[in-house]
Amino acid sequence: MAMQMLAAAGVSVVTDGIRSAGEDNPKGYFEDERVKDLHKENEDRSWLRDARGKAIKIISFLLKDLPETNNYKVIFMKRALPEVLASQKKMLERRKEVDESGDDRMVELWENHLWRVSYLLKHAGQFESLEIAYSDVIGDPLREARRIRDFLELKADPQIMASAVDETLYRNRA
Repeated sequence: MAMQMLAAAGVSVVTDGIRSAGEDNPKGYFEDERVKDLHKENEDRSWLRDARGKAIKIISFLLKDLPETNNYKVIFMKRALPEVLASQKKMLERRKEVDESGDDRMVELWENHLWRVSYLLKHAGQFESLEIAYSDVIGDPLREARRIRDFLELKADPQIMASAVDETLYRNRA
């Protein structure tokens, strides 16, 4: 959703177009497969420097693998953990995959992970971050669009950014 808002604002987004829209994400993924290799020690990351001024979707687990030689403005969208779990379960069911972890254990792992990410974003000098809640974007997209615009120092119309938010896709509510 944040990537859709940024694209609506006229920000260039880094995507490879490999993953097409589907039932789990009907508006598309805005992803680049190279992100998945950030954790690999000898992987070429020069493409990140070439992407300056553009938006790249990076899952929170891989933020720690970004080169410290670059500076990053991170929009960290958080979602209620019960919603994340419900969404993951539905996706796994559709794929006919089995979730071997119980909800309590998953919540514990996610909470620990989110604490680590928050610590990294606050203490690593290469990051400047804005935390936004998924539910806040759904509830007041214009306000959150203004926050994103101001954080990124964009000249974009927040009304256009807010129009990219599709409340009907908020299917797994806490």
